[in-house]
Amino acid sequence: MDNNVYFAAAASYDQQTVDAAVERLFCQLPAAEALAGKRVLLKPNLLAKHTPERAVTTHPAMVRAVIRAVRRRGAASIMVTDSPGGVYNPAILRSIYKVSGLADVCREEGAALYTDCRSRETASGGKLVRAFTLVEPVLDCDVLINLPKLKTHMMTGLSAATKNLFGCIPGLQKAEWHMRFPDKERFGEMLIDLLGCVKPGFAILDGILAQEGDGPAGGTPRMVGLVAAAENHLQMDLALCHMLNIRPKDVPYLNAAIGRGLCPERFDLACARGEGELCRPIPGYRLPSSWGSVDFADKAPRAVRWAVPAVERLLAPRPVINKRLCIGCGKCAEICPQHTITVQGKAHIHPAKCIRCFCCHEMCPVKAIDTRRSFLLKKL
Repeated sequence: MDNNVYFAAAASYDQQTVDAAVERLFCQLPAAEALAGKRVLLKPNLLAKHTPERAVTTHPAMVRAVIRAVRRRGAASIMVTDSPGGVYNPAILRSIYKVSGLADVCREEGAALYTDCRSRETASGGKLVRAFTLVEPVLDCDVLINLPKLKTHMMTGLSAATKNLFGCIPGLQKAEWHMRFPDKERFGEMLIDLLGCVKPGFAILDGILAQEGDGPAGGTPRMVGLVAAAENHLQMDLALCHMLNIRPKDVPYLNAAIGRGLCPERFDLACARGEGELCRPIPGYRLPSSWGSVDFADKAPRAVRWAVPAVERLLAPRPVINKRLCIGCGKCAEICPQHTITVQGKAHIHPAKCIRCFCCHEMCPVKAIDTRRSFLLKKL
């Protein structure tokens, strides 16, 4: 597997600019030259019904550019799909495709847009998970091209290449995985098993208008001005950790991959290719408000380390409803894996059962879910 990460500058979503940047990446990435006669699936990051300017979803100009690049390399067919959070059915999927701009792109470029919403189980051969249920196009394609968006994430710190594959799991079944693995460490292990099961061909990252702060949906757009490509998803995510000033071991799935010997502990800058000078730390990039917890496991005396997990659970940031902004739509209750949210006019979280997965934060359409940290952490 090619362990290089290729970078190209793109100062805007002007279609000509994006087309040129994506083509530069395809010309450098060895895996992109093996698409002739293949059934290609493009898997963007949609998450929920958001317009492109909110920087939550993969921009339609990026999807259009990749469709064109794939077609130039002789693919037999091109299909686009994602399974956003929440209920997974054709009507909702069509609505999200329309708002995100992908419906127009696929119609104009002649790419198929999947709306059948079928899925089936497949063996994973993973360390923790023996089988996954995946949306059918993921299992039927010859090559899956992952199209993640560069964003921070309330639970995992980073939402990019590896995390975007969670959208291969249909609809509300994602909440079931959060319930099955409520702690970050095992959830990270599950994502690494999923990566091995899906076996994506390569990733093309939309890092033009990224998102910082309380992502993946409640953050703030930030112009970064680049696109990137990699066959090795873990290498891409390591490179992004370097750029966002995140310690890779603090990202649950990267920590799992490091523990399994699948990737190094940090990105080797010698692997930054193309316009590799773009792979540099971004000053002042805001991480999620949930991301400032003290690492008690490293700091606690040996004699009391047995108590560290309980202390961390007690002090960990948790989601809270902003009653002033809440519109009572019920999206948070719908996605909550533990069913800890009730809606009676306004939403209410029952904190005793909350597993702090922040799924509710992801799905809230009006940013009415904030993060509350212990007053003790604020003093540390």
